[in-house]
Amino acid sequence: MDSPILHSLFENTTLDHSIARPVYLQLADILLDCIKTDKLRSGQKLPSTRDLAGLLQINRITVGKAYEELQMQGWLESFVGRGTFISAHLVDHEPETLTSSRHNPAIKKAGFRIPFQNYPDKATDIFIPELHLDDGYPDPSLAPLKELYRAYRNQLTRGGLYHRFGSYNDPAGPQYYRETLSDYLNTTRGLKTTAQNILSVRGTLMGINLVCTALIRPGDVVVSGIPGWKRADHNFLHAGARHIGIPVDEHGIVVETLKEICRTQKVRMVYVTPHHHYPTTVSLRIDRRLELLRLANEYGFIIFEDDYDFDFHYKHRPLLPLASADENGMVIYCGSFSKSFSPAFRMGYLVGAENVIEHLAQVRILLDRQGDHMLDNAMATILQDGTLQRYTRKAIAIYEERRDLFCGLLTDQLSDAVTFTVPEGGMTVWTTFADSINLESLAQKALRKGLLISDGKTHQYPDYSSNSIRLGFASASKDELTRSVAILKKTL
Repeated sequence: MDSPILHSLFENTTLDHSIARPVYLQLADILLDCIKTDKLRSGQKLPSTRDLAGLLQINRITVGKAYEELQMQGWLESFVGRGTFISAHLVDHEPETLTSSRHNPAIKKAGFRIPFQNYPDKATDIFIPELHLDDGYPDPSLAPLKELYRAYRNQLTRGGLYHRFGSYNDPAGPQYYRETLSDYLNTTRGLKTTAQNILSVRGTLMGINLVCTALIRPGDVVVSGIPGWKRADHNFLHAGARHIGIPVDEHGIVVETLKEICRTQKVRMVYVTPHHHYPTTVSLRIDRRLELLRLANEYGFIIFEDDYDFDFHYKHRPLLPLASADENGMVIYCGSFSKSFSPAFRMGYLVGAENVIEHLAQVRILLDRQGDHMLDNAMATILQDGTLQRYTRKAIAIYEERRDLFCGLLTDQLSDAVTFTVPEGGMTVWTTFADSINLESLAQKALRKGLLISDGKTHQYPDYSSNSIRLGFASASKDELTRSVAILKKTL
């Protein structure tokens, strides 16, 4: 070996033949570590592959592959007849400025500034027990998963592979899906659409974020009800909008308050969940619906209508969306199939005027070149053959039975602790607890007994406080609902 210093550098090197990482990459890691810690410096010659192989008692080819790996990455350079050297393009540095990744933990904090914003807490991987009164999720065991799987599989086995897999397609979604969805929405919701009015998105949140990115500018005023959905609220703030909350009573958002705001300042968008307001589940009364549309026409603001669970209404036929009465293109309508299947399925859509959808599709390319066209077309298949409609009729009957049982249990077992109104639709009961009950403590104690409920924090606002939570009944069986209420009673 050319240098006793290099000999001492490598003589204690150990390579582990029992682990999955190839030996040549282990050697490359060691060499890179020596370069980063200045044990090997710019321009320094490395031992020949024969010498280093003999010292380490490995195959010469292995050393050559390690050298080639680092040479391709730019750390080494090789010259015919002269040997292999540490790249002359590397600037010598202090050892502490470039430490070894092999001997240090994963980086926890970036070296650059991250702008602070009060985002909502992300979903954590908490233990979910068998019993849960959730935020209002569907029961995936009822969903037509086999039919969806069959339709998806058929997408993969049909011809035209290049058209399906070899190129990008329309960012608004596949034509077949948009045409089928247009017919479905026109039939079930009284909309007046064509395929050009439809944009496929990966769920409601993506739809809200896309609209905020494309149509909201810093300083724009966005109005929504309080309490509301904080995931939506934080999208408005992220876009730089000035968010104004207006009250919600037993008839939905108080539109009269919105009118007063419009008289004094320019409103860009109003976010509303009129069918079943989130989180309180109340429906927006007809006079307020009409007045909201009139105000939009008069003052020129966008109505973002989030119709997250249209299909699940029990007392009578679902109320038609605001979009069905919109004649001037003021409403952007957003729906989702997540409530039909599971939150794990990210399938949603935006409906709007053709030029709005075209604009949103152009902006969408910057975020997500296109959606899952295979899944979209599979969904179109089970829409077209009536599978989804049959499932919805079946699920409504089951969910209504569960609602009635659950509300009866709350009345019989917890009447001294809770008050609520039986919801006309949706998958959850907005339940107000007695002021003496600490919801955070209640949630912790219930979890220890095997029941998951909300602690109510997500529904608290600086100027609004209610000792209320959403207790979802749809995703639990009758037996599970009975056991859940028993745990609540015992915990209280």
